[in-house]
Amino acid sequence: MEWRDEGVVLAVRRHGETAAIIDVFTPGLGRHAGVVRGGASRRLAPLLQPGAQLDLSWRGRLEEHIGSFTVEPLRSRMAALSDRMALAGLNAVAAMLLFALPDREPHLRLYTTTIALLDGLGGDGWALDYLRWELTLLEEMGYGLDLSACAVTGVHDDLVYVSPKSGRAVSRAGAGDWADRLLPLPACLLGQGGADAGDLAAGLRLTGYFLEHHLARDLRGRALPEARARLLALIARLG
Repeated sequence: MEWRDEGVVLAVRRHGETAAIIDVFTPGLGRHAGVVRGGASRRLAPLLQPGAQLDLSWRGRLEEHIGSFTVEPLRSRMAALSDRMALAGLNAVAAMLLFALPDREPHLRLYTTTIALLDGLGGDGWALDYLRWELTLLEEMGYGLDLSACAVTGVHDDLVYVSPKSGRAVSRAGAGDWADRLLPLPACLLGQGGADAGDLAAGLRLTGYFLEHHLARDLRGRALPEARARLLALIARLG
């Protein structure tokens, strides 16, 4: 069995004295692991870093085997290592994909969005792009939010809350006496302007609620990755 694709490195761990096992996210096969012979060597180790984009060839005796990779570099994204915020963003993306993605299940839209996010790390507005990426992650995993109209009245304006049960938007008028039981919806998630640190924090609390109370609950109650918490703490300091 063999295939060839590109992919982004999510994690690397040593395997024996000279090899490494890498987890990658590919457009055609989703999350996939494999052994890289000589992956701990001086030549290959610098290539096998989280966020690196590789040309991958996989081979295994049977499809269900871990198999082995041969790799060639496409993009290193080493620039993120010198920017504390960008590095935190990269680590959060890799950790969240490892946390959420099932093994060997393709998610082409999420892959395309992930590449765009990684390419923009360190540029203007990338933190808002990360927030929107978490919305895409939730949707791809089957927990998407519906922010198109009020779940109570059907109106499309003045949407300021989200129901923690249904994930649907609620307008100010539709919330009524239930407002204190709903989750704040920052305007930036509706495509209405940019976002300051407060907006970003509110948005990440919103996505975090559904990641923790819906996705993680269905993954046997696993805790969200610490890398995400570290990114949130850095964003909070911007305020």
